[in-house]
Amino acid sequence: MAALDIQISVESEGWPPEAALEALAARVLGAAARHIAAHEGQPFPPQPPEVSLVFTDDASIRAINAEWRQQDKPTNVLSFPAFPVTPGGMPGPMLGDIILARETLLREADELGKPFEAHLTHLLVHGFLHLFGYDHMDEAEAEKMEGLETGILAGLGLSDPYAD
Repeated sequence: MAALDIQISVESEGWPPEAALEALAARVLGAAARHIAAHEGQPFPPQPPEVSLVFTDDASIRAINAEWRQQDKPTNVLSFPAFPVTPGGMPGPMLGDIILARETLLREADELGKPFEAHLTHLLVHGFLHLFGYDHMDEAEAEKMEGLETGILAGLGLSDPYAD
């Protein structure tokens, strides 16, 4: 399997240093890519596919959420696949964009009693799976996606985020 070409943009204050975000993203998304390839038979292009990560704030993600999803509120993560991919299909050379909002992640991590990095890791995996065509719009899709997330996170030493 090809490596990933991860592009990072830090657009707001308060995030960990860019080098730390790059290291975390490489570890997490690399593990997710390997898991998808091994467990789902997901092929990868011969050249490393590019994924863009944007680390922003609630105000920015709220505007994006309102424009693209008609939901005028902040959210934790948004994913925008560059090309339509169905689970198990060949992704293009550009996977897409994952946008994360710091304040929402901090609030949710606090509410869940989890370290910020663990919650960020989960949302990176969640957003990455969306780029590969996985979704949670109905119960069967949600079970499939949550199973993948749980497996990837377990491989990273993190607990099931969907456990009661």
